Amino acid sequence: MRIGILTSGGDCPALNAVIRGFAKYAYKNIRGAEIYGIADGYGGLIAGEYKKMHPEDFSGILNVGGTILGTSRQPFKKMTVEENNSTKVEKMKANYKKMGLDALVTLGGAGTHKSAALLCEEGLNVVGLPKTIDNDIFGTDVTFGFYSAVDVATECIDRVHTTAASHGRTMLVEIMGNKVGWLTLYAGIAGGADIILLPEIPFDTDVVCKKVLQRAEAGKAFSIIAIAEGAIEKSEAGLKKKERAQKRSETGDVTATNRLAREINARTGVETRVVIPGHIQRGGSPSALDRAISTQVGAYAGYLCKEGLFGTTVAIHGEKITHNKIADIAGKTKWVPLDHPMLEIGRSVGISFGEK
Repeated sequence: MRIGILTSGGDCPALNAVIRGFAKYAYKNIRGAEIYGIADGYGGLIAGEYKKMHPEDFSGILNVGGTILGTSRQPFKKMTVEENNSTKVEKMKANYKKMGLDALVTLGGAGTHKSAALLCEEGLNVVGLPKTIDNDIFGTDVTFGFYSAVDVATECIDRVHTTAASHGRTMLVEIMGNKVGWLTLYAGIAGGADIILLPEIPFDTDVVCKKVLQRAEAGKAFSIIAIAEGAIEKSEAGLKKKERAQKRSETGDVTATNRLAREINARTGVETRVVIPGHIQRGGSPSALDRAISTQVGAYAGYLCKEGLFGTTVAIHGEKITHNKIADIAGKTKWVPLDHPMLEIGRSVGISFGEK
């Protein structure tokens, strides 16, 4: 069996661990397995850039961050746009056939799965693997890369605590998560944040400022706010993305984080600072838990290939490794439910989510 494998979209810890888990299973359990590494995600499949891999290529990468295959973003909306008498989907299909592949394994997030669904419609044998630090892939409890990012974001909040306490400041730590707040929720609770602001719960600036003042009046000179990069103020909740951007530009604020920091300082007199961990949440070695999860899901993707269960993507439900149809989950987002137990736990220990 000739199998192509690629990593698409943003990088994250544990990509290599999954690649390794898949390869080890394939070489051991699939007769005549040949693995072809496709460079830089769908971009490599479009351009026909690939090479035959060997067992030694997958050694020593369990704890290595990033991806040995390289990755890139290919906007889904451009996949079916005709350029020079051909679309990107048509080019990928042609190169799949040119490579003589029996299956294609794709490691990626929401956009990757939507493109994988297109390839399935074109008759390609695809197996997906749910990758993203945002944990927003529908149909699975967790995605690989998430727990590693939680560890990094939590450490950032831990370190901010000491400097905030030393100077009596309110520190806003902007955590990755443009659409969903899973990473901010878990890191905020793990890091002992006083206020956690998520895209799913539009926040009230008055409520946030009141919480900061209450802490100050109680003798707590500092506050820690974990805020998702996609968090929005209640007044912005009904606006479209472009409308929100326009509204913010009028006040000179690029993000909700910067505006909130300015408002807290103006309304409470408490000195504020913004901390943005940024891409360090994507980098470095995967956590022990992510390495274990990645080996499981990688091996299971090999099992799906072996059994000919194509058009599927790996999923985790509780302690069970299973799969969903790519067509059933592509284009769907897993939001933080407003009744999620972690939200209730947070409220019960005094964490504010910016609500009235």
